[in-house]
Amino acid sequence: MSFAMIRNIVRSALMLAMLASCSTDDQGAIHFEKAKTDKVVILSNDDNSPSCRVHLALDYATGDNGHRAEIVNNTIEQRLLDMKGLDMKQAADSFADLYTANYKKNFLPLYNQDRADSTKRSWYEYHYIITTQVDTGHKGTAVYHVNLDYYEGGAHGICQHLTMNFDKETGRQLSLSDVFAPGYEHRLNEILLNALFEKTDTKNLRELHDKGYLYSMDMFPSENFILGDDTITFIYNPYEIAPYAAGTTELTIAYSSLDDILKNSFF
Repeated sequence: MSFAMIRNIVRSALMLAMLASCSTDDQGAIHFEKAKTDKVVILSNDDNSPSCRVHLALDYATGDNGHRAEIVNNTIEQRLLDMKGLDMKQAADSFADLYTANYKKNFLPLYNQDRADSTKRSWYEYHYIITTQVDTGHKGTAVYHVNLDYYEGGAHGICQHLTMNFDKETGRQLSLSDVFAPGYEHRLNEILLNALFEKTDTKNLRELHDKGYLYSMDMFPSENFILGDDTITFIYNPYEIAPYAAGTTELTIAYSSLDDILKNSFF
């Protein structure tokens, strides 16, 4: 056997091994594609009329995921669009149509009263933007990230980071009760409070209050979380545990620090 033949055989064997490895790593994963919608509606017939823009770029589970796709997509549609049972593109289009129609119906009469005051024009310049991405989390969990940016009048717009964690075997969204053993709340609150002390360089509740944190609420575990390979990250959007100026607060905890309250069945 010539050297060239041996080289080709070895090369083919390596390629097959790589393909087999990729297939194994991807086994059972939920696959996603993107549905996009853009819609702009002008509020009035003025040359300088305010407008409302809706931009949606939503990942959805593809049909090759079987029944899991229906479960995942219904969960996404219901949470983000308040809809259920449509394909994602139809749901996104319907949301954009309804949102812009309500904008014009509800705010044109108000704008007609304010149009002579140019300082109020910006009050009517609305937008609603959702973009998403999907990462692979703990044990193949599909971690669905949502970036929500909207302005509906007021002093400023709102930006939020929302998450959903989908079980790759069933497509079901995982909650904290799937991750933690019963009675976990008190211990987890202690761990999160200590993580917040460290993040904000504070030593006690009084110092936290001085910085605006937990001023009118107690520490709580957010259902907005990310199941990473070695850590779980809890996300608190503006106003949840701190004022708007503090932005989004993320507290990342190693699973090794949570051994006494994690469910053995999940981990």
